[in-house]
Formats: sequence, C-alpha cells, structure tokens
Amino acid sequence: MINEHIVQLRKHTFAGVVGNLFEWYDFAVFGFLASVLSAHFFPTQDPLTGLIETYGVFAVGYLMRPLGGILFGHLGDRLGRKTALQLSMFLMAVPTVLIGLLPTYQQVGVGASIVLILLRLVQGISVGGELIGSVSFLVETAPPRRRGLQGSWSLCSAVGGLLLGSGLTAALEHFIGHSALQLWGWRLPFLLGFFVLLVGLWLRARMAESPEFLEAKQRGDLRKLPLLDVLTVMPGRVLRLVAIIIIVTSSTYMLFVWMPTYLGEILVPSLPQALSINTLAMTVLLLAIPVAGWLSDRFGHRRVILVSSVLMGLLVYPLFLAIDRGDAATVLAAQIVFALLCGGLQGPTPALMVEMFPPWARYSALGLGYNLTIALFGGTAPMVATWMIRGTGDLASPAIYLLVLSLVSLYALWTLKPLSASETGPWLAAEADSPSL
Repeated sequence: MINEHIVQLRKHTFAGVVGNLFEWYDFAVFGFLASVLSAHFFPTQDPLTGLIETYGVFAVGYLMRPLGGILFGHLGDRLGRKTALQLSMFLMAVPTVLIGLLPTYQQVGVGASIVLILLRLVQGISVGGELIGSVSFLVETAPPRRRGLQGSWSLCSAVGGLLLGSGLTAALEHFIGHSALQLWGWRLPFLLGFFVLLVGLWLRARMAESPEFLEAKQRGDLRKLPLLDVLTVMPGRVLRLVAIIIIVTSSTYMLFVWMPTYLGEILVPSLPQALSINTLAMTVLLLAIPVAGWLSDRFGHRRVILVSSVLMGLLVYPLFLAIDRGDAATVLAAQIVFALLCGGLQGPTPALMVEMFPPWARYSALGLGYNLTIALFGGTAPMVATWMIRGTGDLASPAIYLLVLSLVSLYALWTLKPLSASETGPWLAAEADSPSL
C-alpha cells in the first residue's frame, strides 16, 4: 500500500513538472538570446538601446501573464487542473516554433518585429497558467507534511527549463561558433519547441486530476466565477501574495535571466565565460530549491523564506560589487551565493502560496496574484536593471532595486496570518496542521 502511494506520488510529480520544465525552456530561450534577437529584430546604431527594446518585448510577454492567470485560473477552478495544463502546453509550444521560423527585420522590415511581439503575447498568456497549475497540482497531491518538498519541484522544474535554455545556448555557441549563432544558430532552440509540443501533450494527456479538486467538486464547493468571489472575499490576501513574492520573482529574473547579458554585454571588459558561469550557478539553484522545500517542511515555509529574504537584503549589494570586478572566479563564487539565497526563497514558496487560499479559489487567486507580480516586477527586472545602469552609470545599481523589494516582502511575510473562517467559507481547512503559518 505504501509502495503504491509512493509510485502514485511520483507519477503526479512527473506529470506536474515535466511539462513545466519544457514550457519554461521555451519562454527562457528568448531571454538568453536577447542580444542576438536585438540585432535581427530591433537593429539600431546604439546596441544598448536595441537591447532595451528587446527586453521591452521580453517584458511585454510578462505583461500578458495576468490575463493568462485569469483565463487559466477560471479553467483550473471550474474544469480542473488537468484541462488547464494541457491547454497551456499547446499555447506555449506553437508560438515558440513560429519564432524559430520568423523572417528577420532585414528581410521583411518592421513586420517581423510586430509578429515577434504578437507571438510573445500568446506565450505570456500560456505561461500565466502553466506554473500556477503545476504549483496547485503538486501541492494538492502531496501528503500534509511533504508539501514544501513536493511543491518545490514546480519551481525546480522552472529553473530546470531556464538551465536547459542556458546550457543549450552555451553549447550551441561552443560547437557552431559565435558567428554562426548570430547568423542562423539562434533559430535552433526555438525550433525544438516542436518536440516540446509532442512530448508535453502526451504527458499531460496521461496525468490524473488533482484529488483535492475532485473532492471540492463532489462537495459542490466550486464557484461559477471563482475570481469574482476571490476579489470579493479576500482581495487583501491577493495583494499580500503580490508583496510576499516580489523578491522571489524579481531576484530570479535579474540574477539568472539577465545576468549573462550583463556579464557579456554591459560589464567592461566583458566576461567570455558568462553563459558557462550562469549555467553552473543555475545548477546550484536547481539543487538548492528542493533542499529549501524540505527544510520548510521541518521548520515552516514562512520561516525559511524570512531568513532567505533577510540574507538577500544584506548581501545583494556586496555581491554585485564583487561581480563588477570582472574576475571569473569571483563572479562564479558570487553567483553561487545568489543561487543559494534564491533557492531558499523559491523552495518553500509554492506550498506557502497554496496554503494561503482555499481549493475553490486557489488557481484563480494564485493566477492573478503571482502573475501580476511577475508582470510588474519579474519580466521587467532585466529592462529596469539595464535602464538603471544606463541612467546612473553604477554597475551595482540593480542591487538597490532588489534591496528595496526584499524589505517589502519581509514586511508582508512577517504580518501574514492564517485564513479566517470568512475567507474559507464552506471549505474545511485541510491545511490546518501545516507548519507554514
């Protein structure tokens, strides 16, 4: 009986994370190839201006995430996690393939830039539902005292997708050379989206529905307009979620999606090993996330995030100063510390988010709150960081931005309270024995 339960839990984990890994690979490749895409779709006399425009398109995709969160949140809370996750996979993979086939600005003019933006909008809608669906599904299928570890696999798989994108880009540059990557090799990571589509849809078709969703459905506890009920009953809780995860989202995208461009394009002299260092640091992050999730099951989800937030606030500026020295060994050491800090932030976050909301509201509440944070503070982080450096001339200025956001998250997390009876409604709090709050 125990073995059967373990096998079932592993199936749930595999189904929940593999598609998420593929989707985040698709979405992240754009960030890692930003400097190349800038030359092909936003050519300008000033490379830094073209880079800012490209990161603007990167941010546009994220600005669509709240819409995706609303759409998929409704589907997930009304029709089930499985249906929503299958659709999000399809809407990610198809635009990714099309980006790999796009003609460039030099070939067809501004039309290429416009189509690229439209495809990013569709991708943004898709990702708006994917991670939240994975988070909800994994935590809902976990034993009460393993929610931190089980939920951590969702963000672990997202980092795995980022790592895969970074590693593949570095490998391509190594095997075909920088010139070939600039000329035609940039298309290859996007064209792999075709295999993502086939594998992902097959995996999602075989996954089981969340037992917690099925129980809520049998009790008649589903709502016709779950998001409307969320905004009516617990709007403050959604805003608190936004504040809590500001540092989680912004630090990830600034320190691991933007950092290779910072090291390779902005830092003077540039660091040729930028992608390799980023890949190694993200490997450490990949390992740190489940460890932090496991620790949060022992000591509390909120407590682990609080400690990590304090350390991030204290160390972020000194670590940026160390990176600005430009020495490869120093940069690698600083990035590994950042990886450990971000792992401490990310590991417990999925379980904490799920336990902030009842099952009938979960997909909608997380879809809106999490994606609103990503849109405002995550996807814009690379553009803000580049803008701050250009405006101030201080290469370490992005650290100030992360410091301020860490203080906001600390306050919101410190004042977080458990769900009240008026917020849960007819839902019976299965999370009552959770160590998170």
